[in-house]
Amino acid sequence: MADTLQPARDNLDETGADQEQPASATKLPGMGPLPHPAGVAFRVWAPHADAVSVVGDFNDWDPEQGAMQSEPGGCWYLDCPQAATGQQYKYEIRHGENRFLRMDPRVREVVNSVGNGVIHDPQFDWQGDDFQMPPWNELVIYEMHVGTFRRSDGDTPGDFEDLLTGLDHLKELGVNALQIMPVAEFAGDLSWGYNPAHVYAIESAYGGPKAFKRFVREAHARGFAVILDVVYNHFGPSDLDLWQFDGWSENDKGGIYFYNDHRSSTPWGDTRPDYGRGEVRSFIRDNAMMWFEDYHVDGLRYDMTLYIRSVDGATEIPEGWGLTQWINREIHDRYPAALTIAEDLQNNAYLTKSDQEGGAGFSTQWDAGFVHPIRDVLTVPDDQHRDMHKVCHALQHTYNHDVFQRVIYTESHDEVANGKSRVPSEINEHNAEGRYAQKRSVLGAALIMTAPGIPMLFQGQELLQGGWFEDTEELDWENRDKHPGILRLYRDLIGLRLNRSGNTRGLAGQQLNILHVNHHDKVIAFSRSDAGGVRDETVVLANFSARAFDEYRIGLPAAGTWRLRFNSDAEIYSDHFDGHPVGDLQTDEHPYDHMNVSAVTNLGAYGVLVFSQD
Repeated sequence: MADTLQPARDNLDETGADQEQPASATKLPGMGPLPHPAGVAFRVWAPHADAVSVVGDFNDWDPEQGAMQSEPGGCWYLDCPQAATGQQYKYEIRHGENRFLRMDPRVREVVNSVGNGVIHDPQFDWQGDDFQMPPWNELVIYEMHVGTFRRSDGDTPGDFEDLLTGLDHLKELGVNALQIMPVAEFAGDLSWGYNPAHVYAIESAYGGPKAFKRFVREAHARGFAVILDVVYNHFGPSDLDLWQFDGWSENDKGGIYFYNDHRSSTPWGDTRPDYGRGEVRSFIRDNAMMWFEDYHVDGLRYDMTLYIRSVDGATEIPEGWGLTQWINREIHDRYPAALTIAEDLQNNAYLTKSDQEGGAGFSTQWDAGFVHPIRDVLTVPDDQHRDMHKVCHALQHTYNHDVFQRVIYTESHDEVANGKSRVPSEINEHNAEGRYAQKRSVLGAALIMTAPGIPMLFQGQELLQGGWFEDTEELDWENRDKHPGILRLYRDLIGLRLNRSGNTRGLAGQQLNILHVNHHDKVIAFSRSDAGGVRDETVVLANFSARAFDEYRIGLPAAGTWRLRFNSDAEIYSDHFDGHPVGDLQTDEHPYDHMNVSAVTNLGAYGVLVFSQD
């Protein structure tokens, strides 16, 4: 979809559903297992089934005892007084001569991805949880994977309880938003999570739904927002009971939940949901709202929206665009502070425009215009090939003139796997803890925390994690003791970004001014401001070369004393750093860089300095 193209919505009603769909197909009644004081009611959509029974512990798995009644719109219903929470169940579906067992599409808890569903007890003590999401310009996101962040047993994946044990570390680090990679039930126990088998259930290997609720509650109590990764561009492709759910399909495709023509094709199999079918739209919309209503999350990050809005990046799917508009509109209407993030990576400003402007209505999006050029500049071996034009463009890139409509990062789960490594290893695969790997990866971290945008770290960056991301390997926690200075450096940078000392408010502002670009010596300086003035306007000076400077002049936006707030070359951060001496700056009336005043400073190799005024 070209950046200037507004997707057509002429055939969509006010809910984002196709107008030709009957009302019963777009507003479904209560679905799935519905516990109530006198038992459990069950409702499932299976329009091509000849008969459906619910079978489980409560009726000896006897389909005759669990025969369901057909309802208008293709649903089947039965109220079971003998059923109770905690019991296991499935649906037996008859289609012609075929009979098969299916997991409930809306099951909230499972034994495992190929086992039985469990009637989940929705009651949970949130202990008065009333967490308030920080303003979007005051977020520092930490992306993390439940199975590998921490492991109490090195032979098994980590779970939500293990994640809780890491909150002290994250509190010390200073981040305030945790972006959790997908937790919907997936095939097996080891996965990144982008192969959801049961999108309403919580991964059993992680501890299930109540454990996730406990994690969110405790994260909120410690001051962390929780943003969840969701996968709506495909389902499965394995352990997928949704596939030909009620026995019907066309072209040997997936049946009622999926496209049954060329639109089914995705990079992960022929499992793209049918965004034009009202019941499937409601299935996805209700899932998105579930995370807010039942699990108290504070935001969603949609996996690769390019494959929701198009088949292959070129052939558009207008109803996919309309679905994201509908969901985002409902989320932001009911939860105005919620953050919705698109991973699209096509530099398409319409992702973060409002739906009234034809946009998809996301709050922000991962920015390919930052991560790719900055990683390239950091990892290219020779200083002479570091392109300051790329740095300038990465700093200046915005969507719709709002710098916080982009999430900026140098590492994510995608950027440190699939043939790519962590930044320190990309810099020096033979010595990811050496001088150059440390200095240039820190240079990247400093840009993340000072450039315009919502900054994001990937788990382990603060530990100088090397290698590449695997779902089998826990973080190298010994690096916390091995490289305490690097952890301190990240903590100091985050403190600057969040203005915790009260003198760098500009880093949370909309304004960027490129002050100085030296292509020959590979030095750049820029200022950030919010309202402007002292203790707000913040100047960042970055050296992209191995050369240190004893006297380096830059123009400054105001006269007076500029206090040094941060020096990445300080020896407190690493024995590999030079401790090149830097002090406060005192301007003189020497016009420079098209400014009336300037000052001279020392500048270490690959060093970053941050200044502001009192």
